Parts: sequence; structure tokens; C-alpha cells
Amino acid sequence: MKLDQATAQRFARTALGHVTREYPNKLDHVMAGPQDAETPRELHPAFYGSYDWHSCVHSWWTLLTLRRLYPDLPEAQEIAALADVTLSEENLAAELAYAQRPEARGFERPYGWAWLLYLHLETTRHPDCAWANRLEPLARQFAAGWRDYLQTLSHPIRQGAHFNTAFALTLSVEWARKFDSDLAELIESAAQGYFADDRAAQCWEPGGDEFLSPTLMEALLMQRVLPPAQFDSWFAAFLPALERGEPATLFTPAQVSDPSDGKAAHLDGLNLTRTWCWRALGLGGDNAERHYAASQAAIDGDYMGSHWLATFALLSMLEN
Repeated sequence: MKLDQATAQRFARTALGHVTREYPNKLDHVMAGPQDAETPRELHPAFYGSYDWHSCVHSWWTLLTLRRLYPDLPEAQEIAALADVTLSEENLAAELAYAQRPEARGFERPYGWAWLLYLHLETTRHPDCAWANRLEPLARQFAAGWRDYLQTLSHPIRQGAHFNTAFALTLSVEWARKFDSDLAELIESAAQGYFADDRAAQCWEPGGDEFLSPTLMEALLMQRVLPPAQFDSWFAAFLPALERGEPATLFTPAQVSDPSDGKAAHLDGLNLTRTWCWRALGLGGDNAERHYAASQAAIDGDYMGSHWLATFALLSMLEN
């Protein structure tokens, strides 16, 4: 499990194959009237591909991250040229206008928000291109949404799919620390309010359609918002039997029964997310390797997995 040029090229080719693939498509779209019955590309001229909006956003994060890390990659020029066209001022203005609709208050909240912020953060690492300036207004729109949402969200959402609170806060706090210190403080405070008192996690996972580990994502968020000594104390109480291999389910990769079923395919994402979390928490080793091996073939397998899994594989590989 290593990010080298061959692996980067594999991920890049996979993502390039779907970021402009409009169909099949699963919209998150509230219509105010019949005039809002439009195609994915009409609604989202920048992020209409990859089966759904959020997968398109984070696939662009994947592509731009690979372009930065491997500037001599054969696909690097294609990535940049496509980004210039796709992440145009006109397209992103349309995405912003969509997000500002009254009916879009809950659009892609919080998963897509977090990935858009993370994509914007990545674009700032490409000073030779105009993508960051074009994307910033949309990022600011979702950052403002976080302020409203955290006032509304009295309890964290712990299930391991798109509404998971810990995952979205983990990505968003990285953006906020660079662009919005007040929001960063708000996220750090909210995370501690939601999770600081958790002890002896029962770890009821995997759920049948979960791609995030609720247990490990919570731990990763707390690692990102607590001072090291305070986190060590919290983590020891949160998973007190970890050294004995308990809870056993955390050490057992999930098995996908039908990779063509979008919900069942989520379990490949769970394995890759666990790989990422184990490595980020400094507990990788054989356990992370087993989880990655269980799902690495799905990265460019059936479209129900291949339109998004490369991102989570890349997340895991960026943790050394």
C-alpha cells in the first residue's frame, strides 16, 4: 500500500473517466416548481459528473492532489486543462447561485460542504492556476452554512454515511484554520461538546450501507482538535481494550456481497476509511494493510464503487 507514480496514474485515470460522465446520476435537488426540473449538467455545470455532486467534488480533489504530488504524471496536463474548463468562473458562479437558493439550505449538508472546502484548500496549493479564486465564494457560502448548522445540530449524527458529523468536521476544520479562524474555533468547540465525554465505545459497526467508521472517525476528529496529551487520555478511555484487539469488529475488514449495489459497495469505502484512520492515528501496520487489501480492487471496478473509492484510497495513502 504505497502511493507511487503507477498508483497515482491508476487513480487519475479512474477519476478522469467519470468527472465528466453525467449519467447515471443521483441528484440532491429540491424543486420549488416545474421550472426546476433540469438535467444534472444544467443544474451543476461544474460538478455534474461522477454519479452525484459530492463524488464529483471530491474526485476533483483527488485529481488536483495527484497533479500537485506528481507534476510529471502523464495525466497532469490533462487534469489541468480539464480543470480550467470545468472550474471556470461562469460554472462556479452557477454553482454558487444554486447553493444560495432558499430550497438549497440543506443541499449536500454536511458531506458535500466538507469536500468543497477541502477542494478549495487543495486549489490554493496550485498557485499557477486561478481555480482557488474562482472557488472561494462557494467555499465561503458553505462556511457560512456551518455556522447556522452547528447552532441547529444539538446532537451529533453518528451513523457512518454522508450525514456523519465527525467526518465533515475533520475536513472542514483544516479549511477553517487557514481561512476562517472563528469558524475553526466554533468547530473545535462543537467537536468537544459532541464527543469529549464519550467512553468505552460500543462500536456497533459495520452497518450494512456505511462507508465511514463512526468509531474511528470520531477518534480522528478528536485527534485533530485536542492537544496531544489530552487526546491520548481521551482515546485511552474511548477505546480502552484496543491493545487486546477489542472491539474485534474494528480489526475485521467488511465483505461486499454485491459491488454493483451502491449501498453494498459502501462497505469497500468503510475498509478504505478504516485504513486512513488507522494510519492517521498511528495504529496502521498489518491491520491497515488487511483493510486496504480487502477493497483495493474495487477502486477501478464496478461504477458503483469506482466513481468515488479512489478518493478514500488516496486519503489513506497520504498518511505515512
